[in-house]
This record gives sequence, C-alpha cells and structure tokens, in this order.
Amino acid sequence: MPTRFKGGITTAAKADPLGEFILPDMTKAHIYFNDFDHYLAADWTVTEVGVATQALTNADGGVLLITNAAADDDSSFSQKVGESFKAESGKKMWFEARLKVSDATQSDWVVGLQITDTTPLDVTDGIYFQKDDGDTNIDFHVEKNNTATSSAAIGTNADDTYVRVSFYYNGVDEVVAFVDGVRKASVAVTNLPDDEELTVSFGIQNGEAVAKTMSVDYILAAKER
Repeated sequence: MPTRFKGGITTAAKADPLGEFILPDMTKAHIYFNDFDHYLAADWTVTEVGVATQALTNADGGVLLITNAAADDDSSFSQKVGESFKAESGKKMWFEARLKVSDATQSDWVVGLQITDTTPLDVTDGIYFQKDDGDTNIDFHVEKNNTATSSAAIGTNADDTYVRVSFYYNGVDEVVAFVDGVRKASVAVTNLPDDEELTVSFGIQNGEAVAKTMSVDYILAAKER
C-alpha cells in the first residue's frame, strides 16, 4: 500500500514563502523534461545532411522518430533552441535519455548537453554520450574548448534496443555516467564546460548508404538553481 501524506510534503524551509506549499519546492531546480507526446519543430535547431524527418510516432509513452535519408553519412541532429544549462561549481546537475537506433554498428549517434553546433559529433563543448560508426561501444565525454576527458566503451549498443544513458555532476569534482541505471564511469571535472551555456542535443548519422533511424523516448535535464 502507498504511504499517503494527506497534508502534503515539502522541501522548503518552514519560514520560506513556499514553506506551507503541499508539494516539493519545484523552484529549487531548473528542470527540462520531454516525453515526446508533443513535438514543435520551431523548438529545435536541426542540422541535416540529406532530407531527414523528425516526427512523433505511434508508441506507448511518446516517442520521437528520426529517419535519415539513405546515403552514407546522411544525418539529422537536433538541439533545443536556447542554451539554458551551464555547468557550475557548487550546483548539481542531472541528465538522462532513453533511446534506440535501428543499426547499432553502422551508425554514429550522440545525446547529451552541448553547445549549439553544426557538427555535434565533433563538438567543442559538452557533456554527452556518443556511439561511433563501426562499433557498438557507448562512450562518455566531458569536453571544454575542444579538450575532452572521456571514458570509452562504458556500455554496449544493440540493434533496435532501447538504452538508458544518464549522468550526474556532483557540483564539486566528478561527473558520474550510468548506462541502464548502472554506474559505469567517474570522470574528473578537469575539462568541465563551465564557461558557457549548453543545450539538449541528440541525433544520428548513417554509417553506410542505408537509411538509419533513432527513436527518442524521453529526455531529462536538470540543475540546482
């Protein structure tokens, strides 16, 4: 049986203006969550090679389907308009995405927080997961001014199989990466991109002359205010 808090719950101090608010204080964190029940093209900066599509598909829970054109290296990368997350000492940060791709070997894909860039697979600043063409290894990068601290092969991608990738910045000295809820790597903040804002970013590039797809179930990004 669930525990029932009929009087509500709060994370605010007693003397705070929201001290008697019956829900947790939602102002303590800046939160972006997209379950892809809705998609508005104007919310995204899309960089394409070939003619790709980005559209909601019929799937329980809401899913955005990206479909590339069929030439080798055709691609589609989406970045939320407005860079609104900045890594900052003393402020914790979280990110999680659930996605799958049609071909885990003959494709490149990326997801995470990056600067707005026309080449997300070769970005200069960001905290993100990347899968390179020709293997099934999921790599994790913390990058500032084109210098990255990375952990290679922290997970394995499979054809048409959802994977959940997450990271947590403790606000002090490490960024922890997870795959399917399991802690896989701890990366030092030597190259934490703390000098400019980042935005939610994801996309896929063909690794051969066959159209590839990416399905994005949800994306969460959050940071302490």
